[in-house]
This record gives sequence, C-alpha cells and structure tokens, in this order.
Amino acid sequence: MADADDVRRLALALPHVAEIDSDGFDFRVAGKGFVWSYPERRPGRGRVIRTDIAVLYVGDEAEKQALLLGEPEFFFNTPGYDGWPLVMLRLAQVDIERLGELLTDAWRMRAPRTLAGDLDGDSLEPGA
Repeated sequence: MADADDVRRLALALPHVAEIDSDGFDFRVAGKGFVWSYPERRPGRGRVIRTDIAVLYVGDEAEKQALLLGEPEFFFNTPGYDGWPLVMLRLAQVDIERLGELLTDAWRMRAPRTLAGDLDGDSLEPGA
C-alpha cells in the first residue's frame, strides 16, 4: 500500500525532479508535470486536494485506456480529464514497486531526451 510520502520519496529519487509548492504533492521534470495530487472538484464546496489519489501522466489515449480497462482497481478517470493523457491512481491500492514503475514511466514520457540518459536502470526500485 502506497501513500503520498511514498510518491514524494520515489519522485524525488528520479533525476532532475522539482517539487512544486502545493497543498499536496506536485512533481515536474524540466518544467513538465508527471505526477501530482488529485484536485477533486465537489459541487458547492470547491476544490479539495486529495493526497490519497495521484494524477499520473501516461503519454497517450491508448495507454490511458489500457490502464483504465486493465486495472480498474488502481486507475480511474473523471470527465474533467477526458481527452488528456492522465489517469487517477488510487495510492492505497498499489504497492511500492508498482508505484515506482509508474512514476518512472511517467518521468520518461515527460523528460527531454537530453535528460533521459540520466536515469539509471529500467525502473525506480523501492528504497532507492
């Protein structure tokens, strides 16, 4: 089971990552977001930052649909994210190893090619 502290630890272990000041978590590489806290919009209550749910960059619609259909216990979408290459990840449902893989994949999709070579190994290992 993962949580916001795990997201923070794993994201900051990736090269060239900056954490943006926010009410939850927000991580970027070369100015491009790859994972952040879910800003849930509730009618009549405004936006609530959910640190138990991560918004994760996935690259394209095909990857998004594969995750949503293949692992619905982990991933979901909301109408506000239709058309965007993003999914919401239920952190409590995912283990640390899988979270590391997802963050590494998101980082790779957002990092410029000039930085991609700075990532050691195929994925971020737990405890790295």
